[in-house]
Amino acid sequence: MNFIERKVSVKRAISVLAKNGIEVDDSEASVILDFLYLIAKNYSKKEEVENAHNPKERSNSLKSTIIEP
Repeated sequence: MNFIERKVSVKRAISVLAKNGIEVDDSEASVILDFLYLIAKNYSKKEEVENAHNPKERSNSLKSTIIEP
């Protein structure tokens, strides 16, 4: 997977991981970044689905239960 608009470089990822006691090389850091970008991409899709219009909320059954005076 290639994420074109990657905002975190491989060297930055290695630096952050090293500060937390995790030693990785360039290829391992690249795999970790790909995984994290994939998770972030799918998370934003989840929010879009949750915010999408739900046609069941506007069912005709609600109209039939309202009794007008």
